[in-house]
Parts: sequence; C-alpha cells; structure tokens
Amino acid sequence: MAEKTVEIKSCKPGSYIIIDGEACKVTSMVKSKPGKHGASKVRLDAIGVFDDKKRSLMKPATTTVEVPVIEKQKAQVISVSGNIVQLMDLQTYETFECSIPEEFKDKIKPGSEGTEVLYWKIGDKKQIKEVR
Repeated sequence: MAEKTVEIKSCKPGSYIIIDGEACKVTSMVKSKPGKHGASKVRLDAIGVFDDKKRSLMKPATTTVEVPVIEKQKAQVISVSGNIVQLMDLQTYETFECSIPEEFKDKIKPGSEGTEVLYWKIGDKKQIKEVR
C-alpha cells in the first residue's frame, strides 16, 4: 500500500489515515493538554473505508502515522453479475471486478453497460464511490 507519514496531531476530521493496515476516514479527534510529566496525547476515532468498522487510536501528539495515497479513477461498466461488477479503467484500459456498494445497487444493474463510475484505489483495494 502506497502511503506517506505525518504527525498524528496534524490529522483532522475528514482526513484519511491507516489504522491496523486498513485505510480509515477520521471522524473525530481529541487533543489532551500536556500533563506535569508527559506529552500531550491525541485520540482519533475513524471508520474503515472498505469495511465500515470503527477504529480508535490513542498516541502521543508527536507520533507519526501513515496516510494512504488515494487514487481517484474513472471506469466504465462492462458487465454486472449479482453483486459483482466488471469495470474497465478509462486511462489504462485494464479490466477488474469490484463489489457493488449498497447505495449503488439500484443504479448499477444488469444491462447498465456503458455507465461511467468513479472509483478509489487504495493499495490493491478498489471501491466504487460515484455513479455518473
């Protein structure tokens, strides 16, 4: 998975980080003040991009965390089989399969070949984010 590192205190709600090897979107962040004998701490709550699991992270504010590199690409629907859609990237012309997210089940149906979608690629994982 391609990533870069940043200090945890620079993360904000809405940004993305990697927790337990999964790309997650930060939902809330709380910074505590430094105590008498310690550094300030940061508590992050995040939701997984691909699995929607809630994850938390509590670290000193100067700790570095990994931030995923998100590639936003366009693809065209080639075929639909159940909950799986076969897509062709519009830049590289590679074909791949992707599961259809729940919110797009009514928009991507068998017979919707030629429909354009926007998908995110994070490492080896791909997810449809928009149907056009």
